[in-house]
Amino acid sequence: FKAPTTDHPALYRDLLRTNRVHWIAEEPPAELVREKMMECHFRFRHQMALVPCVLTLNQDGSVWVTLVKPARAITPGQFAVFYKGDECLGSGKIVRIGPSVYTMQQGRNREEGPKKEEIDQIEPVT
Repeated sequence: FKAPTTDHPALYRDLLRTNRVHWIAEEPPAELVREKMMECHFRFRHQMALVPCVLTLNQDGSVWVTLVKPARAITPGQFAVFYKGDECLGSGKIVRIGPSVYTMQQGRNREEGPKKEEIDQIEPVT
């Protein structure tokens, strides 16, 4: 797939899965083990800004990463690196990516029923 522009919604995703994460200090962090979820930040390119995310721990040590806002050009094979404040928590290779923002928008457009304004105009049955 070749997107028509560098900012096309097809390039943006807000969900990815890593393989087993290599944790640096704790294996895995206590909060993640206890809660099964943890807020932190992530990046997948060296110079990119950190993106807030929520990690969900899987049985096999991999994690689902849900981004607070979609990021551009996430690609399987890249490494997701996780941070809490200034501390690097660990990293895992991206093995799966969720649907693009474009795909999600297409699905939403298809599934939408009548708009609220249209419903308001329907006369109630008396």
